[in-house]
Amino acid sequence: MKKLEDKSGLSLLSSDLSSPDIFISDLHLCASRPQITAAFLHFLKNTAINANAVYILGDLFEYWAGDDDVEDAHHQAIIADFRALADTSVKIYFMHGNRDFLIAEGFCNAAKITLLHDPTLINLHGKKALLSHGDDLCTDDVAYQTFRRQVRDPQWQADFLGQPLQSRKHQIEAIRTRSEQEKSQKSMQIMDVNQDTVTALLMAYDYPDLLIHGHTHRPNQHHIQLNGHNITRWVLGDWYEQGSYLVCDRNGCKSVGL
Repeated sequence: MKKLEDKSGLSLLSSDLSSPDIFISDLHLCASRPQITAAFLHFLKNTAINANAVYILGDLFEYWAGDDDVEDAHHQAIIADFRALADTSVKIYFMHGNRDFLIAEGFCNAAKITLLHDPTLINLHGKKALLSHGDDLCTDDVAYQTFRRQVRDPQWQADFLGQPLQSRKHQIEAIRTRSEQEKSQKSMQIMDVNQDTVTALLMAYDYPDLLIHGHTHRPNQHHIQLNGHNITRWVLGDWYEQGSYLVCDRNGCKSVGL
């Protein structure tokens, strides 16, 4: 597994100008929603195959309990189609989301996927594009950010992954249930990105032309004027309800629905 972490990113990832790049996030694939998985596999075979690269910006799965679950039948079907796509020379990149941050080299190697650091800066058809899942931009949700720091801690992850797989799944299900209950009591504003945090990120990465992220499930195109720079923030829609994705080529970017 190759993990790209260079902050500049421009020397690491560069688009082939002859082919489009596709960005998706928040697919939340799981065995209990087979129709969503089927739609995604159809997408890989019939749409993604025409791309230069596919970028999955987090939450590919509803949850990921560890790479020792890679042999699960549902996961195997997805891995097989990722490998088939990669074998056609389409590059596949994945960035951790808040549901699948435990994906590691076992899954990525099996699926022929490259893991990206969050955030990653790329050269997208001549424009600088900053990619992120987006959950760390939602800084008004203090309780979630505290939880995020806990579960992203390497020692916490090592301790968690040292437990039996079934035990981990039970714990994750309990966390998901509690999270849904807590979200129902939070305002929509708290669960959206914080504009000051977005501004700080854009300045830290020297005013990229584009910021592309998911997580909030609020697909939109936002135009930002910041210290003399014009920046477009693309928010990806969630796949499992909206089926949307972003296509970027030499002519620009556009949101597409299934």
